[in-house]
Amino acid sequence: MSNVFVEPRPKGKPEGSPIEDFVVEDHVDHVLKSFRTQDEAVRWAKATGHTPHIARVRHLNDKKKPDQWREA
Repeated sequence: MSNVFVEPRPKGKPEGSPIEDFVVEDHVDHVLKSFRTQDEAVRWAKATGHTPHIARVRHLNDKKKPDQWREA
């Protein structure tokens, strides 16, 4: 199982701004798939054998800092 990251788009928007969609990315920011909801993204990641992670705080999403992520 590989770790993947579920992130809201558009990237870099401040907390509270509208979310257009959620993407599942690998550790080097390659988008694997996009979804309308975070739940759909997490379910897809688990169904395909990945371990999904979600940012603890929306604007803190450095994949090299594990304490900024929690396993879904």
